[in-house]
Amino acid sequence: MVMKPTALDVMADAPVIPVIVLDDATLAVPLARALVEGGIRMLEVTLRTPAALACIETIAREVPEAVVGAGTVRSAADAQAAAMAGARFAVSPGYSHAVGKACHELGIALLPGVATGSEIMAAQEDGYHALKFFPAQQAGGVAMLKAWQGPFGDVTFCPTGGINVGNASEFLALPNVACVGGSWLTPVQALAARDWARITQLARDAAALPRLRTVAPA
Repeated sequence: MVMKPTALDVMADAPVIPVIVLDDATLAVPLARALVEGGIRMLEVTLRTPAALACIETIAREVPEAVVGAGTVRSAADAQAAAMAGARFAVSPGYSHAVGKACHELGIALLPGVATGSEIMAAQEDGYHALKFFPAQQAGGVAMLKAWQGPFGDVTFCPTGGINVGNASEFLALPNVACVGGSWLTPVQALAARDWARITQLARDAAALPRLRTVAPA
């Protein structure tokens, strides 16, 4: 039986969730295998290219040790298409009741994007307490997350947007951050060169990053 991870499961698995943009579906399987070999299993394939759904479908079918999800989910239709392709979680750049309801009905975990206190409250009203802070750096970064710790101490965040190998540790040192999202694990040059060894090493380094908060999978 295929595991249906919760949002906390997705966050707990490793310190970094790779944000993946693929234009070529033939790269999906070797990329997924390279990341898994480095210790990164939760793979967010963004719905930003025509090839994205095919990439999700191929990874879901051919790399069972990976847990593939869909990023840039902006509508109920996006959530439906992602689920049909085999996505086991969804990540959205913002939050809407329609997306939250669709993911709940489809039985796939959602990490909804928030950038304000009002968005956090809207997501919480619909039962979402594990949230993506996006765009993290542009929306206040570490200082904003520290400010939210008081009124939203029951929320677990995955900051994404402007996170890189140089600043990831600052975010992972916060008590309300379980993991971060970042694109640095899949650099364009490495993809173009099919340099899977480099991607595996980047994944291995990311998986070894220390984090203050470890969440027990739900």
